[in-house]
Amino acid sequence: MNNLEQARSNINRIDREMAALFEERFKCSHVIADFKMQNGLSVKDEKREQELIAKNSEYISDAKIGDYYVQFMKKVIDLSCDYQTYLMKGLKVAYSGVEGCFAHIAARRMFPKSTFCAYPDFKSAYQSVEKGECDVAVLPFENSYAGEVGTVLDLIYSGSLYINQVLNFEVEQTLMGCENATVDSVKTVVSHPQALEQCAEYISLHGYEQVTYSNTAAAAKMVKEKNDPSFAAITSKEAAEIYGLKILETKINTSNSNTTRFGAFTKVQRKLSASKKGQEVDDRFMLMFAVKNEPNAVSKAISIIGQNGYNMISLKSRPLKENMWDYYFYVECEGDISSEKGGAMLKQMEEVCGKIKLAGTYLGPNQFN
Repeated sequence: MNNLEQARSNINRIDREMAALFEERFKCSHVIADFKMQNGLSVKDEKREQELIAKNSEYISDAKIGDYYVQFMKKVIDLSCDYQTYLMKGLKVAYSGVEGCFAHIAARRMFPKSTFCAYPDFKSAYQSVEKGECDVAVLPFENSYAGEVGTVLDLIYSGSLYINQVLNFEVEQTLMGCENATVDSVKTVVSHPQALEQCAEYISLHGYEQVTYSNTAAAAKMVKEKNDPSFAAITSKEAAEIYGLKILETKINTSNSNTTRFGAFTKVQRKLSASKKGQEVDDRFMLMFAVKNEPNAVSKAISIIGQNGYNMISLKSRPLKENMWDYYFYVECEGDISSEKGGAMLKQMEEVCGKIKLAGTYLGPNQFN
């Protein structure tokens, strides 16, 4: 056997081995896809992919081949993600609103090619997961300009679901009307209360009257059906395409850094993988608690968090509906709450809290699992 024949024979053997390993790898991807469906996690995990490529590249001794191997690994990972996306097509994702609203767009970014189920309000979307109608709900809980979404926070506090990932969604509000409409012809703007608040300066400058609507895309649908140039909707560019409306002006929100945080809610709490235990990861968690009626209970609860070495990013309060002038608090912290230290902290807080709930564990801004 000459060198050419030997090389081809070796390639045939290697290809057989690679085919078997390829199939084995994709069976592992199937398991991962099942886990992501159960936990409401996205297919893409860019941080994990970068770590995988960097680590595996160390196994290549020939520097000339190294660059080709990186491209090979990227292709394998892309194919694996495509396979997981195919497997997750049956994933049912709930959102509040209609097609084209910001929640729908956020849901598509988090769970592309899934089945999306529209619900009329936050509560019904949330409860659809509790009832088993959907696998995950994508809901907004905070806006950088208008503040927290109180209804959703109340659902988090009283409900049974967990936040497993968070998307920081940059919102660009757009004014749109029927074909004959202009900025000057508009007299009344229609949108969700938060969208109207985000565009308050623009609305005041033009002297528009305001009409609140259940959500931004539904407002666009109403304006389309009304076909009146004196009416305009404030919503996303995508809604203009979906409902055939004319864009009159873009970027009308008061703040240029208008970001809404969307959470993915599921029945199962996200756990930090064993491979990441003890590593520096961008882990975050949300706690909600109501303190006992004791002196300095709030300050004690907050102190416990700091004493256990967790960095508290935010602290806010919400009134308890059932008890007038009583409040619950929610904090967002950096760190791994699933560690022994986290368990000890929760036990300490139970001593001063009437109720405490671990509302979610997730990675930092837009770093999906």
